[in-house]
Amino acid sequence: MQTLRYRSRGPEVQYLEEILSGLGYDIIVSNYFDMKTHEAVMDFQKKNDLVVDGIVGIKTWTKILAKNPTVLGQHSKLLSEQDLINFAIEYDLELAAVKAVNEVESSGKGFLPDGRAKILFEGHVFWRQLKKLGIDPGNYANEETKDVLYSKWTRSHYKGGAGEYLRLQKAAEINHNPGFKEAAYKSASWGAFQIMGYHCDSLGYSSIDDFVAKMQLHEREHLKAFGKFLAVNNLIKYLKEKNWAKFARGYNGPGYAQNKYDIKMQRAYEKYSL
Repeated sequence: MQTLRYRSRGPEVQYLEEILSGLGYDIIVSNYFDMKTHEAVMDFQKKNDLVVDGIVGIKTWTKILAKNPTVLGQHSKLLSEQDLINFAIEYDLELAAVKAVNEVESSGKGFLPDGRAKILFEGHVFWRQLKKLGIDPGNYANEETKDVLYSKWTRSHYKGGAGEYLRLQKAAEINHNPGFKEAAYKSASWGAFQIMGYHCDSLGYSSIDDFVAKMQLHEREHLKAFGKFLAVNNLIKYLKEKNWAKFARGYNGPGYAQNKYDIKMQRAYEKYSL
């Protein structure tokens, strides 16, 4: 593993922060090694008889991974080459196109270090889902719930990693009405392709519980949900045409160009076509 320290950036930092979050440290999971992560690492080092310097080298990595026995077992949950080949056959797509979309549109790894599917809870979607059930969210919006229930999108309450499950649980338990749990689970995005829970009905799952249970099984299930989403929203044809701009607009929304999703997929496709 790469040696990490204060101000490091990259996917290795996010992986480290996911593990620390799962161990109970109150940090924000991102790809930046900030001061709170630095303090968490030093605390971990102190509690595990390591040199307390805040640097995550081979010894600290070894101790951290040893605290997470599920990490090694997660490899059985990862997508394989054959999974992508099967997907390409099922939807009559070129394998290079499937690999390009998988590279750009997936969030990298679909599971947290503790073995649970990666999620991101959206408080503004929770607000809308409650309204769909005939529940006035304004009656439950207060200082205590402000980090999980709000009318407009904001990233300020994101915790990342295991912290998102804490937010999900908090939202589900605002009221004993079972509708709150359903609305909360539909308000999180799930797995490697971050499919929103509220799509469960249109994608053919019997319930939100069925969808969530599938997302906890394997990245293969994440890919299946992704394929269903593309088919339902008529995006498969754009992959067949290699029309990356229309595909990116349909999947990522009108802001796709700002993030260059179409250009990234075009370049990834060219790489895999060699």
